[in-house]
Amino acid sequence: MRTPTRSGRLARLLLAGVLTTAGLAGAGVSTAHAAGEPVSIFLTTTDDGGGRHVTRGLQQQTPVSFQAGGGSGGTTIAVDENTRYQTFTGGGASFTDTAAWLMNSSGALSPATRDATMKKLFSPTEGIGLSFLRNPMGGSDLARTGYTYDDVPAGQSDPGLAKFSIAHDQADVLPLTKQAKQLNPAATVMASPWTAPAWMKDSGQLNGGWLKAEDYGTYANYFVKYIQAYQAAGVPIDYVTAQNEPTCCSGYPSMSWNGSGLAYFTKNELLPKLANAGLRTKVLAHDWNWDTYDAYAAPTVDDAAVRAHPNFGGIAWHGYGGDVAKQTAIHDKYPQLDAFQTEHSGGTWIANQQREDMMNIIDYTRNWAKSVTKWSLAVDQNRGPHNGGCGTCDGLITVHNGDGSSGRVDYNIEYYTMGHLTKFVRPGASRIASTGSSAVPNVAWRNPDGSKALLAYNDASTAKDVTINWGGQHVTYSLPGKTSATFTW
Repeated sequence: MRTPTRSGRLARLLLAGVLTTAGLAGAGVSTAHAAGEPVSIFLTTTDDGGGRHVTRGLQQQTPVSFQAGGGSGGTTIAVDENTRYQTFTGGGASFTDTAAWLMNSSGALSPATRDATMKKLFSPTEGIGLSFLRNPMGGSDLARTGYTYDDVPAGQSDPGLAKFSIAHDQADVLPLTKQAKQLNPAATVMASPWTAPAWMKDSGQLNGGWLKAEDYGTYANYFVKYIQAYQAAGVPIDYVTAQNEPTCCSGYPSMSWNGSGLAYFTKNELLPKLANAGLRTKVLAHDWNWDTYDAYAAPTVDDAAVRAHPNFGGIAWHGYGGDVAKQTAIHDKYPQLDAFQTEHSGGTWIANQQREDMMNIIDYTRNWAKSVTKWSLAVDQNRGPHNGGCGTCDGLITVHNGDGSSGRVDYNIEYYTMGHLTKFVRPGASRIASTGSSAVPNVAWRNPDGSKALLAYNDASTAKDVTINWGGQHVTYSLPGKTSATFTW
């Protein structure tokens, strides 16, 4: 990831909460509404200016019940489950090398603590039910070292990929990803490379440089071998991207592309080789910010043959630069194309982490994203270990390693804000219509079992009345200040 410039972005995000987009009106089914339907309420509150000190986290409140007729007290949010938008694939983060090593083989956590932590992260019943993992294919900035799956001594090459091995991942990343899938079988797994092996690049190094034209085909074969190796180990890879943040950040494992190179590689090498290998893994274009889409992703996405390919899956978005409305602009251009939000890190540069998280969840999904994905699942008390790049990134959890609290796991605000989504919105849920509001930003979902979840956020320091109108009934609730809420019924 790259540390973003934040000036002016908050105002855009707050305005984006009011965005309305055309839905799939009238899914054709009229839903019966039980009189006096009970509403469960879960709240997370912070009490500091940075939105990081949690005073209550996903704490269940006394239920309330819908009353007959419409209501109008305070901020009014009308929920219409017969107007539906995109389906939800999942929410989560990344088993970076840093996160997986800290949790598994660093010695920081006992096996019992690790397993309890995994349950709190991935179990839909005993935890927050994280349902989307976007793992680096090889090294990244949040890793102990730079590495790929086919590293050879300088000056050597391996065009036949005879030395290809996922042995590095078999230590930590793979077993924890497999455990996550066991805890939540509905979880989606995505993989993104930061770089090709150094011998495929003009620089001969992992940090920076360009993929050599003669190695495009070899690199596509590298993807096939990675997906096959993971599949053989019991972890199917649902999605890949050609490159994380192309051309970003030569200070850690990374690789430069231009838009035409990405388009050529995707169309002529990666997609055909996945199909020829009989793999169902889908390729997502871009994996970068809204403001870089036109230069880096449009040449791929604008090709009708690519969009029609059975192994093409849509667009991956990062949230560090530009305007979230770009997602809706591209959706309006290609309505059948799926959109996924695949990275947005928390960190010290963010003025208020709770506000940022809630606005991101609401804005990304109101603008058609099927996923919401943070960056590293875990970091240590020093926000590491890291290999260049981000030394200021936070995780959903902090694993204390080698300090006075070694062995302890802190559940950060990002754990709770993500939980407001993933604990209550299941994969396959449909986003449904709800009244946009800058006073109480919100987004609503209908789960496959018919249950509803309305996420809402009050950024003010004082309580605000919120009235939910649904199916000829209403409920009014006083939402405390600096509080995230999920209402379910």
